[in-house]
Amino acid sequence: MKNKNCLLALTCSFALVTGSLLSACGSPAATAEADSETTEAAAAETAGAQESAEEASERTTLTIWMPPLGADTVNIWEPLLKPFEEENNVDVQVELIPWANYEEKWATSFSAGETPDIGYMYAEMYPTYISAGAITDMTDMVTEEDYDEYLFLDRGEMMGGLYGIPIVTGVPFVLYYNQDILDELGETAPETWEDFKRICEKATQDTDGDGVIDQYGYAVGLNSGDMSNLYMLNAYVYSLLWQAGGDIYADDLKSVRFNDEAGVRAIEFFQSLKPYMPENVMSISGSDAFSTIFGAGKAAFGVARSSQSQETLFAKDYPDLNWDYVTSLKDKNYGTFGAADCLSIMSASENKDLAMKLIKYITGAGFMSEYHKQEPGAPLTKSEPYNGDAKMERIITDDRDKWRPLQVGPAGSEILENYASHIQAVMGGDQTVEEALNEAAEFGDETLNEYWQENEG
Repeated sequence: MKNKNCLLALTCSFALVTGSLLSACGSPAATAEADSETTEAAAAETAGAQESAEEASERTTLTIWMPPLGADTVNIWEPLLKPFEEENNVDVQVELIPWANYEEKWATSFSAGETPDIGYMYAEMYPTYISAGAITDMTDMVTEEDYDEYLFLDRGEMMGGLYGIPIVTGVPFVLYYNQDILDELGETAPETWEDFKRICEKATQDTDGDGVIDQYGYAVGLNSGDMSNLYMLNAYVYSLLWQAGGDIYADDLKSVRFNDEAGVRAIEFFQSLKPYMPENVMSISGSDAFSTIFGAGKAAFGVARSSQSQETLFAKDYPDLNWDYVTSLKDKNYGTFGAADCLSIMSASENKDLAMKLIKYITGAGFMSEYHKQEPGAPLTKSEPYNGDAKMERIITDDRDKWRPLQVGPAGSEILENYASHIQAVMGGDQTVEEALNEAAEFGDETLNEYWQENEG
């Protein structure tokens, strides 16, 4: 018995050292039960690992390409995307592409057969990719309720389909005015072209008596600087064209119409304002004209893109400027350029329904109300509260119908760049209005004719 007990004691000691789950040393039943529990636990752990691996392998990835919309887009978006990712078992990968080479990245990647699931696009980009069949028409993916809820959904309609859901809009180019200068002239904010020209003429003065004009009516810069010529159209030309009752394309998009009676009237009016612009108007950029002339209190009027945080920005940049704004002047109509940059589903996406669900989530009230608290912007839906400076709210309430996006048509960038260069020729005194517009229209019509020959029939 003594030897048997010693052996049993040694066995128990070994079991404890090796971590055996024996609960009663020397009990066969306990040993069997522990072995069974260990096996079941191991099996459960293995099954759990397999299930996790299967779940991970089934997890979907959606990619978005977009430019930086603010100082810290990704870090702001990441936590806002988490609920969608968890609910839909998806990883959302946001790739930021700098504005400077945004279109180049798209062009080279598309040529290589590489596109994301969702792309951020602006008007000038759409014709190329719609024509190539690279973007999904979302007409059948939205409902009447969506049109009722989304404030700007119709601005994603172009070239016969709904190709985008607006994500950045409500920040049009507007006409800012210097309240102090208007008060000195005994004038109020202009409403019509006639008001505007009259005030520009009165405001253009030699205020210090040295024989040199040092206060201007209209702070304009027509040098493209580090930007495209399209900035000039955005800031100064589209507004006049639309106010005169004109547009870029005919309704069927097969010819241009910016050289018709309304188009001529618009550019003739713009040309008539040149005496009230800075003498270096042809060599200064539009952004510099605004900051160094209007922002410095040296002009009655200046044009720049608006922002929901404009009061905050101007208080920092132009603390002595007493300013207000007119969303749009009126000739026959109101009209000024307001971008409607959109999110679009690429045709190559294998998860179009999920991509649409993500777009609606991002542009919906929950996501956007939180995002706009950090980066002020116009509400996209009826349900989203306004999160911006009070002074700017009327742009998206009372004045919402006074601004509009660009008419999207084939070969847009080529036609518009050529149109802009001819307007520069007019303002530089190198061409008459009719000569310039007819040449630009001839180029536009030839370009469109080539496009339709390749894309019809």
